[in-house]
Amino acid sequence: MTTLPPARAASALIDGPAGALEIAFHAPEQPAALALICHPHPVHGGTMDNKVVQTLAKAFAELGCATLRFNFRGVGKSAGAFDDGIGETEDAAAALLWARAQVPSSLPLIAAGFSFGCFVQSRLLPRSQPQQLVLVGPAVSRFQLAGVPQDTLVIHGEADDVVPLDAVMAWARPQGLPVTVFPGTGHFFHGRLTELKAVVKRNCRI
Repeated sequence: MTTLPPARAASALIDGPAGALEIAFHAPEQPAALALICHPHPVHGGTMDNKVVQTLAKAFAELGCATLRFNFRGVGKSAGAFDDGIGETEDAAAALLWARAQVPSSLPLIAAGFSFGCFVQSRLLPRSQPQQLVLVGPAVSRFQLAGVPQDTLVIHGEADDVVPLDAVMAWARPQGLPVTVFPGTGHFFHGRLTELKAVVKRNCRI
């Protein structure tokens, strides 16, 4: 559908596997990396405009990355209906393919997700092969997340009432995977988004 020139921020509809896919793309003139960000559960109100998703996009933009957020099928202007993460993985693959065509092919990829978006990014890993994986509030108690690279940045709230911290630790422990815990913080990081952005910027490899 729409091809955006680099060095601008814009929203557009692109071709997705279920029809139109709504995206928000930003690219500086000389991006250091490409960041693909997946939003939380569509059935529970998750969209690409979620505050955690926007915070991740801001963090990556401040690191000089091109960023792409998008709405899964059935959300916003994206066509289709919820597909239990299967079709959503294909949406993410299509968004990534489009984004890669907008920037130099040599750019490293940062794959990031929040909650359900972490599940989708984990399913996409064999194809996306990112240099850096960032998982915020991974929904391990609700979806089966596969093993992830040991340098994955995992961030979770101590007081998360959607995905208990104990569940995340039980998933991370067998992998020897470090988890950054925000004390007293809930699933949506209310009041802690500035700190969340700082942690992401400090710990991401580009």
